[in-house]
Order: sequence, then structure tokens, then C-alpha cells
Amino acid sequence: MLVKINGSAVYGVDAIPITIEVNWMNSGKDPMIVGLPDSAVKESLQRVESTIKTNGFDMPRTKVVVNMAPADIKKSGTAFDLPIALGILAATEQIENIEALSQYVIMGELSLDGEIRPIKGALPIAIQARKDGMKGLIVPTANAREAGMVNNLTTYGVKNIKEVVDFFENNETGLTPVVVNTRDEFYYSQYNFDFDFADVKGQSNIKRALEIAAAGGHNAILIGPPGAGKTMLAKRLPTILPPLSLHEALETTKIHSVAGKLPENATLVSKRPFRSPHHTISDAGLIGGGSVPQPGEISLAHNGVLFLDELPEFKRTVLEVMRQPMEERRVTISRAKVALDFPASFMLIASMNPCPCGFYNHPERECTCPPGAVQKYLNKISGPLLDRIDLHVEVTPVPFSQLSTLEKQENSAVIRERVIVARELQAARYKDTPGTYNNAQMSSKQLKEICIIDTVGQNLLKAAMNKLNLSARAYDRILKVSRTIADLAGSENIKAEHLAEAIQYRSLDREGWAG
Repeated sequence: MLVKINGSAVYGVDAIPITIEVNWMNSGKDPMIVGLPDSAVKESLQRVESTIKTNGFDMPRTKVVVNMAPADIKKSGTAFDLPIALGILAATEQIENIEALSQYVIMGELSLDGEIRPIKGALPIAIQARKDGMKGLIVPTANAREAGMVNNLTTYGVKNIKEVVDFFENNETGLTPVVVNTRDEFYYSQYNFDFDFADVKGQSNIKRALEIAAAGGHNAILIGPPGAGKTMLAKRLPTILPPLSLHEALETTKIHSVAGKLPENATLVSKRPFRSPHHTISDAGLIGGGSVPQPGEISLAHNGVLFLDELPEFKRTVLEVMRQPMEERRVTISRAKVALDFPASFMLIASMNPCPCGFYNHPERECTCPPGAVQKYLNKISGPLLDRIDLHVEVTPVPFSQLSTLEKQENSAVIRERVIVARELQAARYKDTPGTYNNAQMSSKQLKEICIIDTVGQNLLKAAMNKLNLSARAYDRILKVSRTIADLAGSENIKAEHLAEAIQYRSLDREGWAG
């Protein structure tokens, strides 16, 4: 008997429908899976056989052929275990309600005793099931709330295969649909942070720089000695970024779902991601990869912050692969048979010591590095990558008088309100420009139209370029940052004081900075 079960496979951040066809034959004896299965899919036959026998069902003694259509797309992972097992039971007439079975998308990994384990990509699978007009979706209980966020689709969470069989044998009764109030849960948890800028003593100039970075979506690099607070400040940046919109949250959740990074019983990702990979990360780990491409750290940081601590310690090749995604805000991973796009719109925040010993330009300690070591250390970061970083912020140690003060510091909520106002101004400014949402994304053409400065500002900028020997690449960055500073001040025009503040955030462009 031939039976068809609906499944789904995740490619990129989207899912495509897969039909699992199971045919029980009267001749032959070895079961077979065809349709470009990988090793994990082929091994499912052993898990399925154990599950069927352990739960009191009969495994057919004659040949069973399982075809996964379309047959020209590679199938990977363990999520096809459950539909294959149900297909075998239906083909051998141990499940009779085949018509109802064909109206659901069913996915899940099986243990040897029939327990159903979590899968990756439940959210995109649910979105595709609704798009295909399916009656419902059956997934592991651990993924039920994630898939249940999709409205107009009945979603059931199941713990073992007997629950699924009984559900279809009892005319689709016995299971309770998952109900998730997405909006309430999303808005409730948006402002619950473990960190706050109120925890940071002193460092008012660094907080100001990060506020500017958040307001304009600018990339930033923090340069300072060990223990100055670079990592602590960077970890608090997401607390002052504007809250995610529902569309951004859904987009971010899909990426984390595909990568298997969502915790059990999770719903929408409600806070902006903060990813901090170790400096030993590989190219594929950062941008994504694999035989069936998976998202990397830059995609997991989509709509959030990618923090690279000790930037010069990363392999140069790893840093260079970021250049194109930083410009295009997406990454394309190509393989022989497939090319997939992953979103990668993130803020890059990096930190570094100023030299190998860490104490170059320190107010109290002397640098012990030999001549030329500072420049050599800085040269580990390529010019094109530095060109994509708008703010260079020098971090100095906090003196004891500030560390021991009991004076209350400005909290993240207050700073975030100013950032939101500035972002709203930018949203209105770029509403007719698709793909541009903040000042950091301005093109050269937009820069000339939007960042107009008066004669006083022109003279100030000219003097700074000459006196500080700023490189040509600093010019555009200064204009973009000064536009953001003007937005924070509520000013329609860029004034001289906005330019003056922006100029001080180009430390690494100054000729002779590294000795």
C-alpha cells in the first residue's frame, strides 16, 4: 500500500515542502530510503524499527521503500524520523485514518523507545505549512510554542509516537492545540535586561560614544588597556538599542530556529541578539557554511550586535570575509547545487588593546613594547575593515574616585529614549529609500544631499584634516557620525560642535597615532 506523509526541509531561513512516500511491497526484505538522503536520514530506519517494535506495533518483514520528494534536493537531519515511522505504520494498515494523516505536516526525531525529540527550524516549517494550506502541524513538545506563534495554523506538541497514532485513530482527538499570545509575551519581555549602563561607574565619554553608535547604527571599536571596561560597556549596548519590531523579531527568531539556538519552549526572540564569538573562530563559523549551509555568527547577530573582543587576535582571513556582508547586510553561501542567502544586518562592536603589552598611551603605566610593535599590532587589522568602522573610541581606566562614588549613574532606559527619538528622525528621513534605515547605511550620493555643512563647519573640518593628518576615508565617516550627533541634539542642520565631536572619534586615522 502506498501512503504519502507531508514533511518539510529547511534551506537557508525558509522551509520547503517534502513529501514522504512509503510503499509496502510483497517481495524483497530490506527497507530502503531514496531521494538524496544524507547519513542521518538513512540511519533513521534503525531508529524507526526500534520505535515501532518497542511500542507494540509490527515492523513489516517484506520490503518497504521510502521516497522523499522532490528527489533532487538533498535531505539532511533527523527530523524525518517521525513522518517515516507514521508512513510505515499507515502503509502496513496499522493506522487507518490515512486521509486525516495527509492533511498535517509532521516532523520530529525519534529515540529508540518512541520519545520525540526537538528539531531545528520549527518556525519556518510552521510558516510554510500555513502557506501550503495545511490543516495542522505536529511537532515535538519542545518546539510547540515556537511553531505555535504562527496564527491560522493548528499546532500540536507531542512527546511520543503513541500520542500521534492515537490522535489519528481517535478521529483527531486527544491532543490539545498550542495557543501562544505572541504579542503579549513579546512586549512583556522586551525590556528585561541582565545588564544596565547604570552599573558602569564613570566612562561618561565612552557611554556617549556608544549612544551615538546606537542612534545611527554605526560600527565602533573600543581601544584601551586591559581592565578598562571595554567588554563591560559593549555587553550593555543592546540595552540602549531601540526594541525589536515584530517583523524584526520574527526574522531573528527564524535564523536562531534554523541554527538550533532557541531554548526549549521558546517563542519569539524579544531582545536584540548579542553574539561574542571567540577569536579562534573559523571562516565558516563566522559567516556560515557546511554541506547544507547553516547560518554563522554574523547571521545570528542579525538585528543585533556582533562583538569581536581582542580584534587583532582574530585570523586575518576570518576578518576579511566580513567585509562584503557588512556592506550588503546579507551573506550568500554557494555550493555546487545550492546558493542560499542569510540576513546579516548587524552592528559591529570590536575591542582591542592599543599594543601587545596593552599599555600604550596609558596615563600611569609605561608601554614596554619595542619600537614599531604598536604599528605592527595595529596592522593586523586591514584598512578596508577599519574603513567600515565609524567610531574609534579610546577607553581609559576609571580612577578610584569614580569607582568608589555612590552617585547614581544614568540608566539604559533614559539613554534608550534618546536613541529611539533619533532613530525615528532617521526613519522619516529615509522612508522613500529602500534598504536605508539609519545614518550608517547612507550611500555616497545620500551623503552629499543630507550631510550639508556651512562655511564654519567646512573650515573646521579642513583644519582638522590638515592638523591631525586624517586620512581621506575619515571624511565620510565624520559626516555620517556628525549627522547622528545632530539628530540626537534635535538639530535639523549639522553644526560646528557636532563636527567637532565627530572628529574626536577617528583616533586610528590620525597619522602618528601608533608612534
